[in-house]
Amino acid sequence: MKNSSIQLFILILLFTIFQGCTNSGAFIASNQTNVNLEEGNFHIVAANVSGSAESGYILGFSYGYGVLANTIAIARVDGTGMLYSDAIASLWEQYEEEHGSIEGKKLALTNVRYDTDIVNAFIYTKVKVMVRADVVVFE
Repeated sequence: MKNSSIQLFILILLFTIFQGCTNSGAFIASNQTNVNLEEGNFHIVAANVSGSAESGYILGFSYGYGVLANTIAIARVDGTGMLYSDAIASLWEQYEEEHGSIEGKKLALTNVRYDTDIVNAFIYTKVKVMVRADVVVFE
């Protein structure tokens, strides 16, 4: 009886640990859009526009590989966990503060660069994703 209680406890503990949060980073898709830039129907309206987002987790570990930031943890305690989406939204917010609304404009991001900053402490991990790009408008 005592042995089966210990086994049940260990099973519940393992289930709880593996039921935690994971964040696998950016969405890398094979979709491709070709834009012909030979005709001069565009110009750069903003250079080096940036945005960032961060999330904090307890009892976890974060690491980066290329453009991806990965986290395995028990629970998220800060941020939304949608780092790349939030960083792009932050970038567009910064653009709108300086250049006005993007509604109805033919804009595209070019020269997109991602950076990550990761802090791993024993019981806490924090991931910050920064995105920087140039904004192009098409006439």
